[in-house]
This record gives sequence, structure tokens and C-alpha cells, in this order.
Amino acid sequence: MRRHIQPEVKPGSIVATLSQLELRPNSGEAGPNLKRRSLAHELQVRGIRMTSQRRLLVGIIQEASRHLDAATLLHLARKQDPAIDRATIYRTLGTLKKLGLIDELDLMHLEGEKHFYEAKTNRDHCHLACFRCGSIVEYTSEAFEALKREITKRGGFNIGVIRLEAGGVCKKCSSKESKTTANSGKEIRRKTIRSSAARNR
Repeated sequence: MRRHIQPEVKPGSIVATLSQLELRPNSGEAGPNLKRRSLAHELQVRGIRMTSQRRLLVGIIQEASRHLDAATLLHLARKQDPAIDRATIYRTLGTLKKLGLIDELDLMHLEGEKHFYEAKTNRDHCHLACFRCGSIVEYTSEAFEALKREITKRGGFNIGVIRLEAGGVCKKCSSKESKTTANSGKEIRRKTIRSSAARNR
């Protein structure tokens, strides 16, 4: 029987991804290896008219330090243009998705049924979501690229889009848990030794 693990993430806790902060974890590749397309340039090349509001939204998505949902995008946009409305947000997101310039993600449903958006990168990558702190690690690997080639070679399936998300506990949270467990073990041993010494008196 499969047991659903309920993430222990506080609302609004999804933070910047390691790649967007240009940090490199100890395993896999992230950070500078992942480059995001210039959305404004891609729209211009395709002859899409850039209104001031569309330019604003594209700029926010491009420069975001975390994955954005539609409500957050609207909130950030209204700080610069109070007249922008929800319909403009969804039209712009729809256009960017239709042109294949952004990805729509659910990020293991850490924040319920929200969908998040990010500018496409130069390489396909996995999203590793921490159930403890809500951090998202964007992970690339040659093994992932090899898997795509294997699927095409053996299955004759030409991949157009691939998404992979994994949920678990990040290195930082695992380290904290290990320290807590180790400290608990030491305390139990101390109490056992004191109890044993008291009995032997």
C-alpha cells in the first residue's frame, strides 16, 4: 500500500532554486550550467508585439529568483503597474507556454494545487523538492541526458518535452536531522550510564 507523505512545508516557503542563485550542490550540476533563454528576445524574434505590460511580466519571470505562480506574478507586477489585471497575467503565460518559452510545474504540490512557471533553460533538468524546508534544487546530469537518448534509441520515441520531479529531504535538512538524532542518542547514553551508576552504589 502506497503511503502519501504530506510535505511539512509552511505556506509561501518555496524559495530560490540553487540554479537561480548560482550555487552548486556537491552532487550533480546546477547553477551556471543552467542558462535561461531571453524571453524578450525570443518574443521579438517571433514577431510578438511587446506591450508595456507584457514587457513588464516577461522581465519579472526572467529575473525571478524563484519559481512564480500566477498570483505572485500579479502581486509583483502590480507593484510596478497597479493597472495590470489577472487576465493579462494569464494571457501572457498562455502565450509563453504556447511558444514553448516557459515550463509549467507543480513542484510536488508543496503548496497545494498551485502551478509555477520558469523560463526554459538550455538543458533539461530535474526538480528536487524538499518536504522539510520547501527548497527546490534544479539538477542536471549526463545520466539524465543518457536516459533520454536511450528512450529514443530503444523505444523510437522522439522526446519533445520531459519533466521529472522528486520529493524528499535535502542535504541541509538531512544534516540537521542527523545531528538531532546523534544528540538524542548521546543524551540517552548519558541517562543510561547515570542510571546504571546509581544502581551500582
